[in-house]
Amino acid sequence: MTNNEVVMQGSPSMENGFFNNGTEDSTSQKNYTLKTAGFWIRLWAFLLDGFIVSAVVGILINPIFYLMDWSLSESVWYAPISIISAILYYSYFVLMTKFFGQTLGKMVFGLRVISLKHDNLTWSDVLFREWIGRIINNIVMPLYILVVILPDNQGLHDYFADTTVVHEKVYIEKNLAPLAIEKKEELIVSIEQEGKPELEKLEEKNEQ
Repeated sequence: MTNNEVVMQGSPSMENGFFNNGTEDSTSQKNYTLKTAGFWIRLWAFLLDGFIVSAVVGILINPIFYLMDWSLSESVWYAPISIISAILYYSYFVLMTKFFGQTLGKMVFGLRVISLKHDNLTWSDVLFREWIGRIINNIVMPLYILVVILPDNQGLHDYFADTTVVHEKVYIEKNLAPLAIEKKEELIVSIEQEGKPELEKLEEKNEQ
């Protein structure tokens, strides 16, 4: 985080909104954006989700295998317990992310998955992120470290789906670039100039 960024809890207030008072210098105008989640807090959320899925498998699936006298010791990927566990694991991430935007682990740590190209997560976003991307990450676990390297703290699965993970109620205050401020000021002046002829015509009619 740079010196021009300030983390604040909750939504930005109107007092600290997009435009400041006219008495302040235009270079101090600020914009707010949700803070992206870093590697460690996402790791803790992921570990908690893994514990939850393991608990569900242990409570709901293992007793059935014991009753049916099916093997729980096989570790090959095509073993029945491995297939059922994988279905539950990926279904958990896909469904929770699609309908809630966050898993239980993310809820605990105040994190949420957002799309960088849509207002809401689509099924294609979720399937690419939580199914295809996560399978690749789980096969090559070190790929999760890309969260530290890629822009917006994206993991490989985020990169595939054009998503990222953010803190739900933590915003970063950023100074607007001077060029962006200049363009906005030019737009305001242009709008004012376009409105002047109509205002003059209205005043002439009133005088008549």
